[in-house]
Amino acid sequence: MDASEPLQWRRDPDTSRTVRLLWSLGVGTFFAVSIIIVFWRLFDMAGQIGGQSIVVAALAAVLVTAVAFALSSNADRQFERIADRLPISVDRDVSLARLKDAILGTTAMVVAIGSLMIAGRVVAQQGLLDGIGAGPFTGLAALSLPLALVALLLASFLRSVGAYDPDERTIYLYDPDQAIDLDVIEGASVRRIGDVAIVNFDYAQPDGRYVQGPRRVVLPPRVASEVVAAVDAR
Repeated sequence: MDASEPLQWRRDPDTSRTVRLLWSLGVGTFFAVSIIIVFWRLFDMAGQIGGQSIVVAALAAVLVTAVAFALSSNADRQFERIADRLPISVDRDVSLARLKDAILGTTAMVVAIGSLMIAGRVVAQQGLLDGIGAGPFTGLAALSLPLALVALLLASFLRSVGAYDPDERTIYLYDPDQAIDLDVIEGASVRRIGDVAIVNFDYAQPDGRYVQGPRRVVLPPRVASEVVAAVDAR
């Protein structure tokens, strides 16, 4: 590629495993908590008539079926049949990918949170851990919600789609659309975290006037190096 050609990139759940994992676990946690609340209520109610094993078997069957769908090679055709019945148009490839991620994330978090709650219940009923009770286990389970919110915020922050045009000295960001003119930036610093680079910008203030624009952007390391070099050469 010629040095003057725009450098394009795309980081989203389809192209970044980090973004995909954060989104999957974040969304999955909220679904998992809802499922566990309903299951726990039904489980307690079923205990009055001796039907707890049926409730457990039903939940296990639903989870196994959902995971089988997510991992099935026929999922595309099944999803197309469902999408054809919807009154709205959807991007089938993207929607199916996100549906699979949500199913797998939900299943993983149901197992994780459910295990903590079951362990807490057993400890409380058996009087284990010197009377500590279920507190630590339920606390960890409750902590999953704020952690899920953090995961979704990180997934949103790390998501980045755009292009850098060296000739125009401009970074074009999409979704939302923004243009960053490097000529109004006095300094730039970069911090590498795994396969991403977080670039911090110091904007000039001509005549004390505030210049609008993102102060921090997530870029691929190669693009970040080009941008920082362009700012330093200004």
